[in-house]
Amino acid sequence: MNRTLPAAALALLVGVAPPAFAGQRCLAPMTEWKPREALVEKLRAEGWTIMRIKTDHGCYKVRAADDAGHRVKAKFDPATLERLARDDDDD
Repeated sequence: MNRTLPAAALALLVGVAPPAFAGQRCLAPMTEWKPREALVEKLRAEGWTIMRIKTDHGCYKVRAADDAGHRVKAKFDPATLERLARDDDDD
């Protein structure tokens, strides 16, 4: 019988998150963050209507409507303003 654990299960047992979960947090120090206004300008230029921006796990978390009017929830790296995660919930 093979008693080795899959890498993800072993990582959970020793308290280390597997790489698949690493993209949900932003690690840039606050001294490198761009202002929220820069993100608002970027998204408005793409046709988004901003409803809310807050900080979540070191990222900017945005609720908005895109240029087609669809509700969008997304996370952005505050240092680069790049989109990190997509969530198509319409709540």
